[in-house]
Amino acid sequence: MGVRVVTDSACDLPEYLVEELGIEIVPLTIRFGNEELVDRKELGTDEFWRRLARSPVLPETSAPSAGAFEEVFRRLVREGADGIVCINLSSKLSATMQAAQVAANTVTPDCPVEVIDSLHVSAAIGSLCVTAARMADAGADLQTITEEVYDRRGRTKLYGTLDTLEYLRKGGRIGAAQALLGSMLSIKPVVEVRDGVVAEAGKVRTRSKALRHLAEKLKPGQFENVSVLHGDAPDIEEFLDLIAPVAPRDEIVVSQIGPVIGTHAGPRVIGMTYQTPH
Repeated sequence: MGVRVVTDSACDLPEYLVEELGIEIVPLTIRFGNEELVDRKELGTDEFWRRLARSPVLPETSAPSAGAFEEVFRRLVREGADGIVCINLSSKLSATMQAAQVAANTVTPDCPVEVIDSLHVSAAIGSLCVTAARMADAGADLQTITEEVYDRRGRTKLYGTLDTLEYLRKGGRIGAAQALLGSMLSIKPVVEVRDGVVAEAGKVRTRSKALRHLAEKLKPGQFENVSVLHGDAPDIEEFLDLIAPVAPRDEIVVSQIGPVIGTHAGPRVIGMTYQTPH
C-alpha cells in the first residue's frame, strides 16, 4: 500500500483533491455557543459562512483528540500502509500537532509515523500534503517524502488580506500582528504566517490596494505551487485576474477557507500560498 498521508481539517483542501490523492483528514471541532459540530462532517464550508454571518457569538475551535488520530492511523495500518506522514496545523496556533504526536507514539511500534509541524495554516498545509501524497503515489518511501516536506516547508510563503482584524483579535490568534490593532478601523491589513504565527506584512487603505499588494508578492520565476484561498470572498475572481499574468488560472488550486481558519480570519479574507524555488 505504501505511504499514506494524514492531515487535519485546517488544511482547507478541496474535496476533489482529497479523494483523488487518498489524503486522510482528521477533523477539528467548531462550537457555536453550546452547539458543537465536527468540521467537514457535520459542518460544511458554505454552511459555516452562513452561520458565521448570523451568529451573535464568535465560534470557537477545538483540536482533535489523540484518539481521533490514533483511530485513523490504525485503520491505515490495517489497510496495509507501511508508513504514515501526518502534516498538521502550526503547533504555535493549536494543540492539534500535540494530539497527532501522542497518537503517533502509540502506533509507531506497528508502523512508522512521521508527524510534521507545518508551521502554517490553510492551503499552505494543503500544498505540503498534495506534494507528499503525489510522491507516495509515485512510490517514494517515508524518509524521502518527509525530507521533501521539510524542505518545502522552509520555502513556503502564505500571505492574506483580511477584511477586519476583529476575528483574529477575539480569537486570540493575532500574534505578531498586534501592532496593526491601533489603526484597524482605517486600514485593510495584510498579514503573513511567519515561523508558525500571524505577523504583519503591510497595511493599505482600500481593499483593491490590498489585493494588488498581495498580487505583487508573485514575482515571475520566483515561485511554484501557487494556491489561492478565500473566505466566501465575492471578489475572488478579481484577485485571480490580478495574478493571471504570472500565475495562469489553470495552474492554481483555489481553496475555500473552512471553519477552522475562517473562525479566526473572518469573512472576505483572501490569501495565497506558494513555495520559493531552490
